[in-house]
Amino acid sequence: MTSFGFGRELVDRAEGAYLYLGDGRRILDFTGGVGVLNHGHNHPRILAARRRFAERQRMEVHKTYFSPYVAALAHNLAEVLPGDLNMSFLPNSGAEAVEGAVKLAYKVHGGRRNTILRADISFHGKLLGSGSLTGGAQNHFKFPGISGVVTFGYDDLESVRAAVAAHPDDVYAILIEPFSASTMRWCSEEFLRGLRDLCTEHKIVLIFDEIYTGWGKTGSLFYFMRYPGLLPDVLTTSKSFGGGKSSISAYVAREGIFRKAYDNPMDALMHSTSTTYYGFGEECATAIEAVNIAVEDDYPGQARRIEQLLAPGLRRIAKQHPDAVADVAGSGALWGVFIDGGPKVLDLAAKLAPAGLARDPQLRTKVVTCAVINALYRDHDIYSYYTLNGASPLVVGPPLVASDDDVEYFLDSLDKVLDQGLNRLLTRFVAQKVGSLW
Repeated sequence: MTSFGFGRELVDRAEGAYLYLGDGRRILDFTGGVGVLNHGHNHPRILAARRRFAERQRMEVHKTYFSPYVAALAHNLAEVLPGDLNMSFLPNSGAEAVEGAVKLAYKVHGGRRNTILRADISFHGKLLGSGSLTGGAQNHFKFPGISGVVTFGYDDLESVRAAVAAHPDDVYAILIEPFSASTMRWCSEEFLRGLRDLCTEHKIVLIFDEIYTGWGKTGSLFYFMRYPGLLPDVLTTSKSFGGGKSSISAYVAREGIFRKAYDNPMDALMHSTSTTYYGFGEECATAIEAVNIAVEDDYPGQARRIEQLLAPGLRRIAKQHPDAVADVAGSGALWGVFIDGGPKVLDLAAKLAPAGLARDPQLRTKVVTCAVINALYRDHDIYSYYTLNGASPLVVGPPLVASDDDVEYFLDSLDKVLDQGLNRLLTRFVAQKVGSLW
């Protein structure tokens, strides 16, 4: 990261869609905090909520006392989510939420089923359990993980049916991202409804991972909610759930699923409520306000507003630069620009790589994309990033508080960067000591 200057320069303060560096530069942050900053940096209502909590010296750890913050947050989640998705658990991170959801699914069947299905492209975290459920380029080193993990093709219902048929009466859960933020792919309505029917038929717990895409990012409160009547058994959320200030996540289960697993005195404390930081007061108070803002300020509508500028703008850039941009794809305020240079650029990028990294099939694309990111940052004061999964697109994921002018400035800047040509961008990037990236 220091090759871009990110790791060398100090941020003095941050507000809304901008970072203010110690040297006086103002940087437009189009990373959206990798999903954390739907509300932007230091949203005033989020700061006020945390200030009130501290000034009133509210109770932080509940456990054996009733916590109005846990109760209110769980209530509000039940209010905004469809159907009987109303039993909430509040760990610290997205990976923990995924693991809690998987444990819940396993417990529903009393340990009698031992197979869990995950997609071939997915990102669910980097803990031992969630890491073993992640499919894609990020798992280049194999750590131990949970057993019984079987892979199916993303958005391929027949491959799911085949996997279920190959493990009759043994699949306890299917884990899927309705929108894959690391690859900019998404499941069709037909696939998701077919998955729901399959899980109902075989008594399989269906888990939707919307840790990145929740709270309006793709143009609906959660991606799956654009399809009326569609309901997972468990939903995971994190990132912008904490308003950019709170380290908090949730997995929300349908009441019947929860009660089958944990609704007895022996098992009630088996998971979340017995962890140290579950339901910390200030974290919950922050998340309550984050949800309030997302609903009251219509964050799904804000994402659709941004899409009205991004979608035609990015497609126009792709058409104008066919030698540099292979494709653009996305929804709401989450898009990917797939940089693809021609043979000369890619051959040059491959030659730059050390022997070990040269084995990465996406390395050449990553290096060329880095050159674009470098130029956006150095020439136009725009902060962006690319994903490590799939075809490693440059991510265009502004906070939902970004203005129309911010979006137009990004589009104009990307156009100017690509006007330089990838060969020139890559040569410049190398000259700026790209070796330190590795």
